[in-house]
Amino acid sequence: MGLLSLAIWMPIAFGVILLALGRDEQAGMVRWVALIGALASFLVTLPLYDGFKLGTAAMQFVEREPWIGRFNVFYHVGLDGISLWLVLLTAFINLVVVIAGWEVITRKVNQYMGAFMILSGLMIGVFSALDGLLFYVFFEATLIPMYLIIGIWGGPNKIYAAFKFFLYTLLGSLLMLVALIFLYTKSGGSFDLATWHKLPLSGTAQTLLFFAFLAAFAVKVPMWPVHTWLPDVHVEAPTGGSAVLAAIMLKLGAYGFLRFSLPIAPDASREWAGLMITLSLVAVIYVGLVAMVQKDMKKLVAYSSVAHMGFVTLGFFIFSDLGVSGAIVQMIAHGFVSAAMFLCIGVLYDRVHSREIASYGGVVNTMPKFAAFALLFSMANCGLPATAGFVGEWMVILAAVKYNFWLGLGAATALIFGAAYTLWMFKRVYLGAVANDDVRGLSDINPREFLTLTLLAVPVLYMGVFPKPFTDVMNSSVAELLRHVAISKLN
Repeated sequence: MGLLSLAIWMPIAFGVILLALGRDEQAGMVRWVALIGALASFLVTLPLYDGFKLGTAAMQFVEREPWIGRFNVFYHVGLDGISLWLVLLTAFINLVVVIAGWEVITRKVNQYMGAFMILSGLMIGVFSALDGLLFYVFFEATLIPMYLIIGIWGGPNKIYAAFKFFLYTLLGSLLMLVALIFLYTKSGGSFDLATWHKLPLSGTAQTLLFFAFLAAFAVKVPMWPVHTWLPDVHVEAPTGGSAVLAAIMLKLGAYGFLRFSLPIAPDASREWAGLMITLSLVAVIYVGLVAMVQKDMKKLVAYSSVAHMGFVTLGFFIFSDLGVSGAIVQMIAHGFVSAAMFLCIGVLYDRVHSREIASYGGVVNTMPKFAAFALLFSMANCGLPATAGFVGEWMVILAAVKYNFWLGLGAATALIFGAAYTLWMFKRVYLGAVANDDVRGLSDINPREFLTLTLLAVPVLYMGVFPKPFTDVMNSSVAELLRHVAISKLN
């Protein structure tokens, strides 16, 4: 088993072990097994970065073994500059979530930790799969643990939210399955992505494929107007579920555009770029305005995620090195920042059991250490320079200005709206006099919470100050993708 397979299957194996451990009387041991598993699974991904060769767009750490021989399906995995950081991010966020849920989850601890471990392995599988059917299996399998996480440990309307999440994302994916079967027959019985990228498809076929993939990936991102499931799910999901959903699961859809839509249907991608740019701008501007009027902190950050992911799809369909690279950087940065924002809300909810902004006020007076972390993450969510939130958004805005000045101006308004809703929330929750007895009785973060927030604060600052390691990895792969799209257009 190679390094990449180890990164995929180690967390899944630990997840199965955790499920087998059983009763809540063993919760102490379960937590330690989960921590060891999450830490080992993260450490296994580090050699992938260390051994990654820069300056080439070729797939690395490739493993290819027959899986379903009769249908020419292979267990085929590999990494390039587009997927490497997403794999590392997934394993890292899983570790953070295990630490964050250490004391908070008190019932069915083994199932909670096991679900996150299995989910982590499945998501790494999505980012690594080079076989169409393998990708689809991993892509759909991620729904199961997240469905259970929402449905078992969620809020009062958890069953409604879990069903809405499952049905929205499953229905979108059914059209993708039809597209995969079409490509399988068109390629003479192959699910190999590299083969699909070279298929000479007619304009009509490309358009149909483009919209089939759009149905699956737009819901997952989620793009406007199929974003309505996300706020409901975030509000009901437990804190760890919200963190993983925002940090990683939304990226599965965005990643799908880069692996399927752009390289398989390049002409259609260019033809419908105007539509994608328009939908992205609506997400950036309109959803940003919707975020301003939210009274629930989780809903506000959920709508903020839709707006930030609008930058990602906008960057993809500008078709420039700067735009696509900026969009991928934004995916990674949003992973750190959104997870941190939801974990901060979780810290308050664990103490007061309310997510309403009106329930707080003057938290800085009773929780000064925590308020400092919350300020850093709020500033990153606004896109403050020297934080991770700035780099990707700024690259996409620059690319948009080069593409069309008015498009760039529209995208730049998101920074204004982001500052408005994030800082207004921070002011009402943290600043001013102590608002009520609940806030007066708050205790500052404990060592475990301090560690959790520090683990996210370090990459948020590091990425903002020194983004070069992130961009260097992806440059060759992005250039090759855009070259492929441009050549297809010429032909």
